[in-house]
Amino acid sequence: MAAESSNSSNLKIIVQSNPSESQLSELGIKSWPKWGCSPGKYQLKFDAEETCYLLRGKVKVYPRNTNGEVVEFGAGDLVIIPKGLSCTWDVSVAVDKHYKFDASSPSSSSKS
Repeated sequence: MAAESSNSSNLKIIVQSNPSESQLSELGIKSWPKWGCSPGKYQLKFDAEETCYLLRGKVKVYPRNTNGEVVEFGAGDLVIIPKGLSCTWDVSVAVDKHYKFDASSPSSSSKS
């Protein structure tokens, strides 16, 4: 009788435009690894929560298993991508970003 709720429909990408320099230095973004890609479409699955800061680029993200909510972000945006999200990145302008995976996200979800 347990209600089955799927977390995949609640996975939201959080975009903060133009965070302050003090917030960026507090997060230590310049010490994070960098990643980049050229324009194109990429199938991605996030096995951990990722926080990233785009130095350049423009992306449209098409999450799977959601209500078709497209998320756009680009240079100057601080983005948090939830653990478990499967999506397609449509990169229209080459991306250059700092990123960090949250290894400490609780793994309390039951494995079946």
